[in-house]
Amino acid sequence: MSYKTYTTEAIVCGSYNSNTSDKNYLLFSEEGGMLWASARSVREERSKQRSALQDFSRIRVSLIKGKSGWRIGSCEALGNAFLSAETRAVRSLVNFVVQELRRYVQGEVALPIIYSDAIEILEEIQQFKDCVLITQKIFALRLMSDLGYVAPSPVWEKIVQAPSVFAALAVYDASMDVPIAKALKEGSNQSHL
Repeated sequence: MSYKTYTTEAIVCGSYNSNTSDKNYLLFSEEGGMLWASARSVREERSKQRSALQDFSRIRVSLIKGKSGWRIGSCEALGNAFLSAETRAVRSLVNFVVQELRRYVQGEVALPIIYSDAIEILEEIQQFKDCVLITQKIFALRLMSDLGYVAPSPVWEKIVQAPSVFAALAVYDASMDVPIAKALKEGSNQSHL
């Protein structure tokens, strides 16, 4: 019996050890959404996948759907925003993006807008160093809006409709802080997470 292989780019959002040398990884991809995949013998020193599969890494991965779930066939590192971050504030932004994905994104559902926002921030992380807190609010608002946890509002409608996080930052105004904070709190309550 042959299994189909899917090759995609993904963000490593977390992991846990399994058996003696195996590890399971939480991956967020554009086409596959959030999924768990296992890698065999990845904790051994001779493993070639070990450095690519670090938390916060962006990878190109071949996934195989088997009887017991997804398995990682091969992977290639495309970068790690946490390791390339120059300041503590920038590292906190990387951590925030991944934690929000882990908290709110559930299941193997394609979420291209959320994925492109996360990739934009992680790839251009140094450009957000002067506006970390604002970027966190904008990312959280766009994520919750796309998932349906917050109702549309004319106050911050342009932020959600912007084609990218950079474009959303351009339309952001300090007068939006209170309505955005209120929307994020309501969205968190609606999600029950």
